[in-house]
Amino acid sequence: MKILIINGPNLNLLGTREPDIYGSRTFESYLIELREMLAGDEVEYYQSNHEGDIIDALHNADCDGIILNAGAYTHTSLAIADAIKAIQIPVIEVHISNVASRETIRHTSLIAPVCQGTIAGFGLNSYFLAAQAIIMG
Repeated sequence: MKILIINGPNLNLLGTREPDIYGSRTFESYLIELREMLAGDEVEYYQSNHEGDIIDALHNADCDGIILNAGAYTHTSLAIADAIKAIQIPVIEVHISNVASRETIRHTSLIAPVCQGTIAGFGLNSYFLAAQAIIMG
């Protein structure tokens, strides 16, 4: 299986940004571990703070499944939702924190209705759970 992880805005700051919410580990260090846990599967990674770049990554994806943490764009971007709807690759929405236990604005996802499913609240392990969902179909 070939899996593409797309991380949105501010996720490049994992490890230093609000460690009480997101933990103190960088995504790059977790990615090494994730690739080891998914040995035999190919895991590509892309991160951007720019909405259009995320849309381009979705449009240009060549993989079996996409794990998308759209960050704050989850709650604001109809354009990303439309991009997900326009492609044939299954997309799983992921969040590190339990967004339902946070600010009210984070309770609504504009991308959830066009994603295969949503995994949230399991820290960085949310990505592993999403990968397992893609692999198991």
